[in-house]
Amino acid sequence: MEKDIRLRLAKKIRELRKEKRLTQEQLSELSGIDYKHIQLLESRKTPAAKLDTIEKFAKAFDITPSKLLKF
Repeated sequence: MEKDIRLRLAKKIRELRKEKRLTQEQLSELSGIDYKHIQLLESRKTPAAKLDTIEKFAKAFDITPSKLLKF
């Protein structure tokens, strides 16, 4: 169950990034999250995302954290 949530979050991040036409490197610059961590998040080896990471992604996408987690 926990891995399923991780995969859904990874899919949502990837979809939003592509919707905004951002590369992983550009998202890294906007969010302050290392692009290698973004690569890992978007892969099948998705680690657990911390709350501050979710907040940084939400800020980069100009949405609320709750919207990012709505899937």
